[in-house]
Amino acid sequence: MAQSVARLDYAAGDIKPPLDTGVRMRLSVMMFLQFAVWGSWAIVFSNYLTATPAQGGLGFSDAQAGVVGGTMALGAIISMMFAGQLADRVMSSEYLMAIFHLAGAGLLYAMATVHTFGALWWVSLAYALVYNPTLAIANSLAFANVPDATRDFPTLRVLGTIGWIAAGMIGLDLILGPAAKTTNKPLLMAAGLSAVLGLFSLALPHTPPSGKKGGALPFLRAFKLLLDPSFGIFFAISFVITIALAFYYTWAGVFLQDVGVKAVGTTMSIGQWSEIGFMLLLPFALKRFGMKGVLIVGMAAWALRYALFSAGYAWRSSHGAMVLIIAGVALHGVCFDFFLAAGFIHTDNKAPASIRGSAQALFSFLTYGAGMWIGGVLSGYVVKNYNVNAVREWSMIWIWPAAGAAVCLLIFMALWKDKPGKLVEADTSAEAVALT
Repeated sequence: MAQSVARLDYAAGDIKPPLDTGVRMRLSVMMFLQFAVWGSWAIVFSNYLTATPAQGGLGFSDAQAGVVGGTMALGAIISMMFAGQLADRVMSSEYLMAIFHLAGAGLLYAMATVHTFGALWWVSLAYALVYNPTLAIANSLAFANVPDATRDFPTLRVLGTIGWIAAGMIGLDLILGPAAKTTNKPLLMAAGLSAVLGLFSLALPHTPPSGKKGGALPFLRAFKLLLDPSFGIFFAISFVITIALAFYYTWAGVFLQDVGVKAVGTTMSIGQWSEIGFMLLLPFALKRFGMKGVLIVGMAAWALRYALFSAGYAWRSSHGAMVLIIAGVALHGVCFDFFLAAGFIHTDNKAPASIRGSAQALFSFLTYGAGMWIGGVLSGYVVKNYNVNAVREWSMIWIWPAAGAAVCLLIFMALWKDKPGKLVEADTSAEAVALT
């Protein structure tokens, strides 16, 4: 069978045409609002769940908070199976964004008004089912409208980071106030932002389905990419290490509260400021060190971050303890950009155009979905195990994800041998999806 093979070289000097200014503006606003919605409530959700009713919270146990927090990732597991297929074969991406975010606005409002564990679990899961697909769809929509993914995507995705910062610093701490972190106000703010993004999505560049009618479902065809040893190992390690990553996303806000931080949103935004700088550095890092070098640095940063958190809590009575903790927060730029953002770029560069949305959905399914869900639930029980007399022993809690990230890093360094310059073949017909 004749094969059409695309060459991928992160250090290549091919010059692509510039991204249209109008398209850039619309995609930038999309990314800003996409992560402002998430950042409005996610970083303090566990604070709200575990705070007492007198503080405006729900009074859930640590284990219950982990289970409810895990619905975001559980929703990704379910929804990512069809999200990419919708974008690849059924409906234009901008319409999907509008439908999901408008529905999400109503569900966020419901999350803010439900107070029982069982009911909140189901409403949170329903919201996760409509929000998670937009992560993959927003990425595939952006990739479909830029001339050069390696050059242009980081400059768009950085607006998502700025949106997250604005939600934390301006929305949570300045507008709502630090005390709001244990109330339902962040959820209400997120509902409003979701409604705005839903309406704005109708003005995004028209991005029709790129896949062909008939043949194998795009999501199933995306799974065939895993037959390539290099791609399979990359996805497998990404899945496992995300279990460790979930500890940060679920518990960092509670950890900062326990060590005496008042403005949790502003403090966590330090990581997003760092993310801006490293996102802009990402294209240069890819050219200089290649994808493997960038991913190694990203994984190592996760292990180091958790080690700093553990040491900071163990030495919390010393003057330098908070410096270690803030340094761990500041590492978020390396952790996210050099692992998750780089992973989305690698996936886009490897996948054929006809199943690009499904390939992005598959990566999100394994990382934001399965890995984060397992990690979120597991983290709840780890925190519960080290909660003695209502005092969480964070120095031991953070050792677990630190060790997990370190093991993943060593396995990745030993096993991953990417094939520079090679993509899967462009011919991905139902008869054969051959890998080069």
